[in-house]
Order: sequence, then C-alpha cells, then structure tokens
Amino acid sequence: MTRTSTLWPALLLTLSAHTAFAQSTPSQAPPKLEKIEEVADDPITVTAKPAPEHKITEKRDNSGQVVEATVKSGPSTYTLKPNRPAGTALPGDAMGGANRGPQWTVMEFDIGKKKKKTTEEDGSTDTTAPPAVK
Repeated sequence: MTRTSTLWPALLLTLSAHTAFAQSTPSQAPPKLEKIEEVADDPITVTAKPAPEHKITEKRDNSGQVVEATVKSGPSTYTLKPNRPAGTALPGDAMGGANRGPQWTVMEFDIGKKKKKTTEEDGSTDTTAPPAVK
C-alpha cells in the first residue's frame, strides 16, 4: 500500500505540469531577426562536361539483320554479337542458351604493316646528303 501512495504525488505533479504547459500561449511579439550582411553576387558560369565520344559500327548480313556491333566508348572498345542458337532451338529454350556477353578488345597488334626505319637503325648519322656531282 505504501508503494502506490508514493506514486500518486509524482503522477499528480507530472499531470499538473503538462496541463500548465498546454495552457500557455505563445507571445504575440515577432521573433528577433538578425540582419545578414549583403555581399556582391558574382556571376557563376556553369559549363557542361563534354560528353564522352561513342562510336557504334554495325555489320549486317544480306537479309538486313545485325551480325555484329562494335562500340568504341572513350578508350575502351567492345564487340556485341547476337546469340544464335543451333538448329531449331528458340531463344529462351533449354537448348537455346543464355545471352551472349560482349567481347572486349584488350590489345591489338598490327602484324601486317612494316615498321619505319629510324635514323639510328639505318646506321647513317647524316640526315641531309650532299648533292651528287657528276
């Protein structure tokens, strides 16, 4: 019984504080405002980032279907080819297979071209030859 008798005063105190807070009205005076210093507005120029260059080259067969698409986007190059299932299988069938991923071009070597000889490889030290006298 003593336990409930000690809770009643605390409960009444909390309840009276709540009702007193709810009955208070805000003041009618406007809030105090601070003046902000004016600064000169400098013109701001916003320029768009240059769009990366994309070059798409498509190869088509005689019926007009795309056989291969080569995409060059910035420094990277990749080739896309359609997934052609074997036989009469349709895309999405069990025998049709999944999508075909892109083939990234990693390194290209130009084997067919001949190298230009530099002056160091020729063995000649003089780049300008004197005119031939007959």
